[in-house]
Amino acid sequence: MKNLILVFLGGGLGSVIRYSLNYIPILNIHRYPITTSLSNVIGCLILGFVMGQLVKSNEIDSTSSILIGAGFCGGLTTFSTFTYENIEMIKNGSFIESICYTFTTIILCSISIYLGLQLTK
Repeated sequence: MKNLILVFLGGGLGSVIRYSLNYIPILNIHRYPITTSLSNVIGCLILGFVMGQLVKSNEIDSTSSILIGAGFCGGLTTFSTFTYENIEMIKNGSFIESICYTFTTIILCSISIYLGLQLTK
C-alpha cells in the first residue's frame, strides 16, 4: 500500500507540473507541442539521473525509485499526449512536422536519459 501512495503522490506532482507548463507564455509556440516535448525531455533527464544514482548506491528497489521514477516521472512525461499530437498533425496534413516531432522527441529523450546517467558518474 505504501508504494501505491508513493506513486500517487509523485504522479500527482508530476502531472501538475506538466499541466502548468502550458501557462508559461514563451512555451506557447504555434503548431509545435513544445510543452509535451519539454515535459518528456525533463522527465527523461530526471529519470536517468535518479536511476543512475540508485544503481550507483545499489538501492534500485528503493522508495526513491518508486516515488520519483514511477510516480513523478510517470506523471510528468506523457506518451499518450505525444501520440495524440502526432495523430492530429497527420490528420491536418502536417506530415513533415509529425516526422520531425517524433524524431526530435525520441532523440532528445534518449540524450536526456544518457545525460542524466552521466551526471551520476
